[in-house]
Amino acid sequence: MSTPQDPGRIVVAALYKFVTLDDHEALREPLRQAMLEHDVKGTLLLAREGINGTVSATREGIDALLAWLARDPRLADVDHKESLCDEHPFYRTKVKLKREIVTMGVPDVDPNTQSGTYVDPEQWNDVIADPEVLVIDTRNDYEVAIGSFEGAIDPQTKSFREFPEYVKAHYDPSQHKKVAMFCTGGIRCEKASSFMLNQGFEEVYHLKGGILNYLKQVPEQDSLWHGDCFVFDNRVTVRHDLSEGEYDQCHACRMPISAEDQQADTYEPGVSCPHCFDALPDKTRAAARERQKQIELAKQRGEPHPLGRDPRQMKGE
Repeated sequence: MSTPQDPGRIVVAALYKFVTLDDHEALREPLRQAMLEHDVKGTLLLAREGINGTVSATREGIDALLAWLARDPRLADVDHKESLCDEHPFYRTKVKLKREIVTMGVPDVDPNTQSGTYVDPEQWNDVIADPEVLVIDTRNDYEVAIGSFEGAIDPQTKSFREFPEYVKAHYDPSQHKKVAMFCTGGIRCEKASSFMLNQGFEEVYHLKGGILNYLKQVPEQDSLWHGDCFVFDNRVTVRHDLSEGEYDQCHACRMPISAEDQQADTYEPGVSCPHCFDALPDKTRAAARERQKQIELAKQRGEPHPLGRDPRQMKGE
């Protein structure tokens, strides 16, 4: 794939691969050291089922990390999408060990042995325009609220763990013959496709490389995407050209917030927003105010700082 070439700017790389890594625990420290050596920031997850995460670095740093991964034949063709930003959207370097690289919580779902059919971005419009195809957005509700594909169904899930029960409650393999799914970078919909095949759905498709790859490959004038795409870093959202969007993020609940949200009486930077104001007790709000003070001090000193609570934890993941 082509790579962004803009000296001086930071490259953000979202990468994943479902591949059996029986030695994933032993890979953790060498991978972390490789990231530190090349000043690669962000978080990578390792599990027996593969690798997943988003990182940022200079062009040279990302290339060095990809070269390090490529020395392992299992990771030589790791899927990755890139975009550019002016500064690191991450503050720390982490490699975490997990049971799953994307948490569904369903035993016997293994994309390494069974997954749906990839659809390249250039063919995606034709697939989802077919009236016989059920198009499902596998992301969470706060992500879908920012943008989605034309005609896609919003499952209104709070976390990916809820997706299997949503499918069981709403769809029947004998009636829904063709299913197409998508997500941010391709990993959730690939795992969802494995689950749906296990449930008896016959024709299951998923967008190769996810929304980010589609936005990179498909000209905006031909696009069926509407809105911004939520990303899990300090940029919050990206536009169709993968430039940083206009949304900010509430550091209390991590929800994306628009300029209109920031004008609301319930918005207090780092403390509350229209999405979480009624859900936060006074004790939590007081702690958030103290946290915001520490964030501002860290910014002034140019130090890493916490972004706040994870909405998935607030919403029951």
